[in-house]
Amino acid sequence: MSSQTGVPGAEFVEEGLRDLERGLVSVPALLVSIGAPRLRRLGIAIARVESQPEHQLYALLQEQYGDAAHARYNAWLRRLVSFERALECVN
Repeated sequence: MSSQTGVPGAEFVEEGLRDLERGLVSVPALLVSIGAPRLRRLGIAIARVESQPEHQLYALLQEQYGDAAHARYNAWLRRLVSFERALECVN
């Protein structure tokens, strides 16, 4: 975890990891699940992931934001990719 401290977006990844450990389905947990293969390669230990996280994330956002779900979904994915790229530079 220490290598990601200070990397933009680290807070949502840390929250997602905590939520996954607790068995909570949340936007951060689903994002970590989506990014798990790349995040693991970057040294982040991820014990468990949600199945079909892309579908679950979209459904969760649709419940919360209705027609704006698509824009929110894309924004969250961009944030995940941005975090992964920043972490690659740190590592």
